Amino acid sequence: MLSQLVTPESCLSCGACCAHFRVSFYWAEGLHLPEHYTEPVNAVYSCMTGTNQAQPRCIALEGEIGESVSCSVYALRSSSCQEVQAGDSQCNKARARHKMIPLRQIEPMQAENDEDFDRVV
Repeated sequence: MLSQLVTPESCLSCGACCAHFRVSFYWAEGLHLPEHYTEPVNAVYSCMTGTNQAQPRCIALEGEIGESVSCSVYALRSSSCQEVQAGDSQCNKARARHKMIPLRQIEPMQAENDEDFDRVV
C-alpha cells in the first residue's frame, strides 16, 4: 500500500481530521474560545461549530484540505483535537475519507551491536 512518512509538518499539509470528525469536548474547555466557535451538543458537551453536520468542517480550520492548512485556535484547541496524532488510526481514517494516502510512523531502530563500541563523550 502506498503511504507517506509522518514529518513534523504533516498536519500543515493535511487538515483532514478537522473536516471529518465532530470535535466534541467537555463544555468548559470551550470557555476561552470565541462564543461563535462552539455550539452545545447536550448539557455536558459542546463541539466546534461546523463539525456537527453531515459534511463537517471546523470553523477554526483555515486553508485548503490536503494542501496548506492551519488552526486559528491551535494553542487553545480542545483535548479531543490534541488526542489525534499524525499517522494514528483516527488521522488515517480522516485522510481516507478525503482520498489522501495514509501516513505511517516509523519507529527508530536500536542498533544491535552498539555495546562493543567506545563512545566519545
